[in-house]
Amino acid sequence: MKYIFVAGAPGSKWSSVSKNIYYSADIDCSDYSEARTYWHDAPGQLELMHLGAYFDPGMEFDLPEHLGSLTKQQAEEQFDAPFDGTGIRIIKSHIFSYTNNIEYLRELWPDCPIVLIHRGDDACLGWWVKCGHFNITYPDYHKYYQDLRNMATMIKNQNAGILSAWNQYPDTEVYNNLQLCSALSISVPPVDYWQDYKISDVRVKVI
Repeated sequence: MKYIFVAGAPGSKWSSVSKNIYYSADIDCSDYSEARTYWHDAPGQLELMHLGAYFDPGMEFDLPEHLGSLTKQQAEEQFDAPFDGTGIRIIKSHIFSYTNNIEYLRELWPDCPIVLIHRGDDACLGWWVKCGHFNITYPDYHKYYQDLRNMATMIKNQNAGILSAWNQYPDTEVYNNLQLCSALSISVPPVDYWQDYKISDVRVKVI
């Protein structure tokens, strides 16, 4: 298994799900840099909310909206660009949520799991706004998402793709990051990174 693909709409709290498996000993953390972090106090105290590379149209690692325009080699060149270490690489993109992109990932990397993260549309938009909206310094949401109206539409469309895959593939729903690590067959991170998904108001499934 070379990659773990992570899919979720903006504001789905997918970054917290990624963060709380990121420090597993099996994960390649070489995509980390200070420039690829974002801190905010939306949870009630200042916390590291984003870390490591993000892949989306118009972001630092610029993917096309329709991944099918890339060959497997071209896609892997993009996915591997921020890494120079060893271990499994977490590749997170909002556009992985679209149905055609989920099918593309499953076809070309059948041994690599896709982690689906879901929250309701309004909850996603409200949380994303609370976390800084277009003032978020990393990643940059301006080019692809453009404005708040467009962001709301994108969240709705991405959540629709998530729910379609959620219902189509009868795989593993998990309720905390320890169960997620088990489903992914990776070692658990340090105890500081415990996360209960019900408390976080988020649903997580591995397909």
